Amino acid sequence: MKLKPLNDYLLIEPLKEDEITKGGIVIPETAREERTTKGKVIAVGPGKLNDKGERIKPTIKEGQMVVFKKYSPDEIKIDDKEYYFVKEDDILAVIES
Repeated sequence: MKLKPLNDYLLIEPLKEDEITKGGIVIPETAREERTTKGKVIAVGPGKLNDKGERIKPTIKEGQMVVFKKYSPDEIKIDDKEYYFVKEDDILAVIES
């Protein structure tokens, strides 16, 4: 199934990271209460409309790794895989390698 976000929404695949404590104990992603705030952009909507009805192109591109606000995503599951829909305004940073 292929999803195409509308307006200024981004489809993000959450980044699964295991946490390592100071003592070296690995806490898997599934055991943590808080969800991740990082992910890979899978699809980008066409952008939002301004007051004049003109489309504003998104600055985020497919394939970029991003950091987003903790409580902003809307979750969706497809074939037992979790994805997030996030508005472009809720993106805090692009992760550069």
